[in-house]
Amino acid sequence: MFTAADNHYLVPFDGSFKQNDVPSVPPDGYADKKDLKKKLKNIIVELDELQQILYAHDKYALLLIFQAMDAAGKDSTIRAVMTGINPAGCQVYSFKQPTPEEIDHDFLWRTTKCLPERGRIGIFNRSYYEEVLIVRVFPEFLSGQKLPYQINVKTIWKERYESICDHEEHLARSGTIILKFWLKVSKEEQKKRFLDRINKPHKNYKFSAYDVEKRQYWDKYMNAYEKAIGSTSRPWAPWYTIPADNKPYMRYIVADTICKNLKQLNMRYPKVNSQEKKRFTEMRKKLMSE
Repeated sequence: MFTAADNHYLVPFDGSFKQNDVPSVPPDGYADKKDLKKKLKNIIVELDELQQILYAHDKYALLLIFQAMDAAGKDSTIRAVMTGINPAGCQVYSFKQPTPEEIDHDFLWRTTKCLPERGRIGIFNRSYYEEVLIVRVFPEFLSGQKLPYQINVKTIWKERYESICDHEEHLARSGTIILKFWLKVSKEEQKKRFLDRINKPHKNYKFSAYDVEKRQYWDKYMNAYEKAIGSTSRPWAPWYTIPADNKPYMRYIVADTICKNLKQLNMRYPKVNSQEKKRFTEMRKKLMSE
């Protein structure tokens, strides 16, 4: 079964993760925007080739999950990293407030029906992790989920972590490569980006007063992220916590992480057997004789 490629931002698998230990800024020496854009461009070329091999190999699917606080840069990172990918082999889904139909199913249903096929890349902009993040911050949401048993807020999160881990292990056994990214933005940087959305007319559409109101729950959100990420990072479904205060660095690290994980699969284009090669020779002669 797939095992995650290691890097500085890989979350441990032993539950020891502490969000305060994770920086929101890149290490010294990585602030050169021009250099980071050049590195990203080179990696995108590699990703394009790897996607083609993934499609032809037709044994694995790739699922990328992005979680973050508002204004961390999920949309722009997905756009920047996937800019060179063939859209025919990629699916992007954004999950917001559940619909009545989705509430009538278990919390994993709405994302399960959007999973990528073998040979394709699926991207979740938010995901089933919202059920142990925002719902943990606002547990009153549970009352509207039509759960059949009495809700115990002391045990339900652990139960949902177990459901998520079982679900992801099943997918991994079936050939889905799961890479999960938490784009960690600082509270100070989020404030700057919100003000930028207010002050620049062409960014006004991105702003929501509700996003500002949620800032008062920052510590609760950080606790929810810490518990969820630490409880569900596994070798076959790893979490990577990426510094998000510097967008060029964030995009480069996300792309590099995806690329390294795909490379270690050792995928190859399908080989043609001798009988097919003989047929190719015949068809080549026929075409050349036209």
